[in-house]
Amino acid sequence: MADLPIHTIVFEILTRLPAKDVGRSKSVCKQWYALLSTQDFVRIHCTRSLVSSNQRVLLIDDLTCSVHSIISKSNDYGPSSIVTFPFHHQNNDVSILSHLNGLLCVCLNHTYELLLWNPTTTAFKRLSTTDSHGFYINNLDAIGLYVDADDDYKVLHIKRRSGVLGVYVYSREVDSWRNIPFITRQEYLSPHFNWSAGTFCGGTLYFTVCECWLGGAKRVICFDVNSEHFKEISFPPVPSIGKVQGVLVNVKNVLHMFASTGMFEMTIDLWTLQGDYWIKVLSCPPIPPISLSLWCDITHFVTNGNWFVMTKLGKLFTIEMDMKPFECFYPVSWFRGFKGAVFVQTIVSPSI
Repeated sequence: MADLPIHTIVFEILTRLPAKDVGRSKSVCKQWYALLSTQDFVRIHCTRSLVSSNQRVLLIDDLTCSVHSIISKSNDYGPSSIVTFPFHHQNNDVSILSHLNGLLCVCLNHTYELLLWNPTTTAFKRLSTTDSHGFYINNLDAIGLYVDADDDYKVLHIKRRSGVLGVYVYSREVDSWRNIPFITRQEYLSPHFNWSAGTFCGGTLYFTVCECWLGGAKRVICFDVNSEHFKEISFPPVPSIGKVQGVLVNVKNVLHMFASTGMFEMTIDLWTLQGDYWIKVLSCPPIPPISLSLWCDITHFVTNGNWFVMTKLGKLFTIEMDMKPFECFYPVSWFRGFKGAVFVQTIVSPSI
């Protein structure tokens, strides 16, 4: 049998390997190293890596972090491996703000610096500059990580300081920050509103924006990543009773929201965005009270019809549903806990 062409080996076979095996394959020869480092190879490999079986849970410890596989049938972790932080940090210092295609946007809490980090390859890039860009303050700022039509990975930083408000975009390709206008209601940039991290879906970054008190205004802010224009849409029509929380998730490139309402008993509905309007997909009966110290974000929808949730401290729970389940296990595009995140293993680099 004739030898396979090198192009077939690289783009039809090696693009299907796990990320760590690609790293080992680079040491075969200089030609393979060059081909496996091209943006075309990285883009194809990333596309083929975005499957639920390739998802991992990252949990942060004082000095290191552990990476676990996910066993969907039992809602539990598989075997873990230890990843040592490649950047200098202090104990309990790293906060995960967002992730996309294997890249995590993290903050070093003692310096407020932003970094892009791939925990699979261990490569990282500092985003801070001498002119004060790339510094993040918790509870004031918001971050969204996205990729535009030119395949340029970018970070949107909504920055709120005392009397100074601004929106900035970092480009991986040009390695610099620039200011862009925020053309919607300026009051959303005040400290009276809480912003979620951005969820990237269908060429748009979505944020929930909620006033800090019970019964306050709630909106969804949309940022078109190619035109760089903002607009706002309504929240799903949920009752404003007690605590209202909306968690945005990307399911097969369609935006969904898990909306929870209540105080002592919570009800949770799943909504999907069609155009600028929300359509209810699923409902569950009221669930028992969840201690505020264990309040959790919904991270996955599993095949047995239960919701797989993780608390801020990394503990796993399920919410049982007597509903017809989705046909398969869908990964979501974003989850950030106090000490962890869900991400996909890729070879996407934080720098060019």
